[in-house]
Amino acid sequence: MTPSTPHPRDRGIPEATVARLPVYLRSLQSLHERGTPTVSSDALAASTGVNPAKLRKDLSYLGSYGTRGVGYDVEYLIYQVSRELGLTQGWSVAIVGIGNLGRALANYGGFGTRGFRIAALLDADTSVVGDRVAGISVGHIDTLEDVVAAERISIGVVATPASTAQSVCDRFVESGVTSVLNFAPVVLNVPTGVEVRKVDLSIELQILAFHEQRKADGHLSPGWIEPQDDTS
Repeated sequence: MTPSTPHPRDRGIPEATVARLPVYLRSLQSLHERGTPTVSSDALAASTGVNPAKLRKDLSYLGSYGTRGVGYDVEYLIYQVSRELGLTQGWSVAIVGIGNLGRALANYGGFGTRGFRIAALLDADTSVVGDRVAGISVGHIDTLEDVVAAERISIGVVATPASTAQSVCDRFVESGVTSVLNFAPVVLNVPTGVEVRKVDLSIELQILAFHEQRKADGHLSPGWIEPQDDTS
């Protein structure tokens, strides 16, 4: 059976808005943990670095407009954003590549509270296979297809060296997985209908280095904040 895949509901929500929803959710969850019942659009915008007008427009796509003089109900807005992101149901995740990065991802405790279950860990190194990481026994990469079917894997995480990342991605896709998170330093080629999100920490550091240099050269004040994408 082909595993289900998380996608924002097709309601004409711009990709730029979808990209900001997790940022809103993180701030809302922090407010909820502090016992804050309501939040104004200005306060939520300030905590996320987004223009208040843009934030209100983003949330209007969810059918949430807040209450004048009161703001947004934090708990209900968490539900709305979570629902739109597909986090009100659980998504099974398989990580391939159980080196330092793969182990760190497996041990991250925040996935479970956000709707993601690490269901399988796989590696090609026989010296790693059988290790228990975050309570899960590492399986051999040869079992990938069986694991995807048995665990109904929705998201495949590629944390392998660049040289093997494409082949791992291909096997995920051939097994029916259509959402891939790629940590390998390589661009993955996938067919239409497969979503790939790339996480490249070195690129993010280089962008920060650029801004540090700009500040050092006097082009920007130390309090400069990167503008948000205006695409909407």
